[in-house]
Amino acid sequence: PMGQFSFALVPAATEGLEWGQEWQGIGMRGNSSRTVDLNKIHVPREDLLGDQGDQIWYVFHVVGPYFITAMSGTYLGVAAAALEETRQHLTHRRHSHSGGTLSEAPVLQHRIGCLWGALERARQLLYHAARSGDNSGSDALPLLCLAKAEVADSAVEIVNECLTLCGGIAYAEGSKSAKLLRDVRAAHVMSPTTELLRIWAGRALLDLPILGE
Repeated sequence: PMGQFSFALVPAATEGLEWGQEWQGIGMRGNSSRTVDLNKIHVPREDLLGDQGDQIWYVFHVVGPYFITAMSGTYLGVAAAALEETRQHLTHRRHSHSGGTLSEAPVLQHRIGCLWGALERARQLLYHAARSGDNSGSDALPLLCLAKAEVADSAVEIVNECLTLCGGIAYAEGSKSAKLLRDVRAAHVMSPTTELLRIWAGRALLDLPILGE
């Protein structure tokens, strides 16, 4: 039934447990997402964690908050790396006709300032959500959900804009900026997705069950 989960320990050597193919994504190459098939396996009742169907609390109060926070931090880091890569490019790249650096252009100064502001807004929201979680705040769950959603929006926009600011060098195959763009794009699609997180936050704020019809 909706909202009922059961967790069990399944040893890796269990007969009938088969792993799917290794992850082959366009980015997040360090990720190890893969399917697992449980083909008529036997799980002893003593390997059941808690009572059958009662583990929804664990999903939303243990696994969810730590996993969501870790992913948010990951994509903030990707965005921060892209911003630093861009800062280095603008401060060291020089115009051949004048010898001046790209950083001397006011329009680029403005754009860097805007990107840094977007990064810090997302970072501070995540910190606020994490503090609420640590203190068992009543708004911790919607804050953590929205933090990942806002981080995803900001990080993708920041890295995409950074690649533009770095120009053709960044667009070249194998560039660090291109790698960061491929990695950060996963922020929206790595479960829980951005859309699902915002639905969960909305349901929590409206005093509705997180999982419902």
